[in-house]
Amino acid sequence: MIEKYKNRVIQGDCLEILGDIPNNSIDVTFADPPFNLNKKYKSTKDSLNLNKYLDWCKLWINEMVRITKPTGSIFLHNIPKWLTYYTAILNESAHFKHWISWDAPTSPMGKSLQPSHYGILFYTKELKKNKFYEIRYPHKRCRNCGYLHKDYGGKKKLLHPFGPLLSDVWTDIHRIKHNKYRDDHPCQLPVHLLERIILMSTDEGDIVFDPFLGTGTTALAAKRLGRNYIGVELDKEYVRISENKLAMEKSDSKIDDVWVGFFLDKIITIRDIDWEKIAPSFIIPEMITDIDHKEIMSKNGKINKGYEPQKIDFQDLPLFANAILLEKK
Repeated sequence: MIEKYKNRVIQGDCLEILGDIPNNSIDVTFADPPFNLNKKYKSTKDSLNLNKYLDWCKLWINEMVRITKPTGSIFLHNIPKWLTYYTAILNESAHFKHWISWDAPTSPMGKSLQPSHYGILFYTKELKKNKFYEIRYPHKRCRNCGYLHKDYGGKKKLLHPFGPLLSDVWTDIHRIKHNKYRDDHPCQLPVHLLERIILMSTDEGDIVFDPFLGTGTTALAAKRLGRNYIGVELDKEYVRISENKLAMEKSDSKIDDVWVGFFLDKIITIRDIDWEKIAPSFIIPEMITDIDHKEIMSKNGKINKGYEPQKIDFQDLPLFANAILLEKK
């Protein structure tokens, strides 16, 4: 039954499609639902009564848990307000693993603290069976001098050449802020955010399901990384945009046959277990302490010639440049 949906974008109501997906058949479910903040979606009313919104959320959240495999993971992206309600729903049928804080500052909202992050809930179907891979990301460096931002003191001999293990606070991936670099959609996520989630929780050939696909971000990330996808989207125009982008996408986000996440031709996400396989592709200083001021480089100059990054915000500066802006404040 699931084969008819695999690697397709289905136009329709997610609850109807979810009802046709078998139990325990999906490796990862990811949802970035309407925020109920009166955003201008083309085919969705984003200003429901509180109880109606939460009743609706309970339906699709429970369906996501139902279709996820015992080894699988459930990810929900939203603002913290709604995630507090989502946890109450998920705690009834799944197991909490992490609240990922994605550092993506928004505009000040008056008489409150300035919102500075979105949340991504990470739940599992069964904790002991859950598929999970530790992730590494590049060291944060001073853009001008090249030195590491973090002072490792006497522990520099223990530095990993590529970078540290990922925590539950993500500060190196930025929002797509400017309309001329994004699709006609009010809440488009960066593809490399979904690449990180998929690398962390799946293997090649696994199935990723997104009930609110929008303009295709989750499906694009899955295809780039050699995973299967199923996307559901209510709006016909968003479906058209997704299908057009997917038709031009390749499954080639690799280095030495290892799947990795890219941004601006730089690797920003690797699985820790894959480092030994890809390490020979880099020039690594003989003295590991030199990593403090010397970034490792690819031996062939350009790691993946076939890779083409998506349209991005021009203020999404080269990797980690945002740290310099924070230093100057």
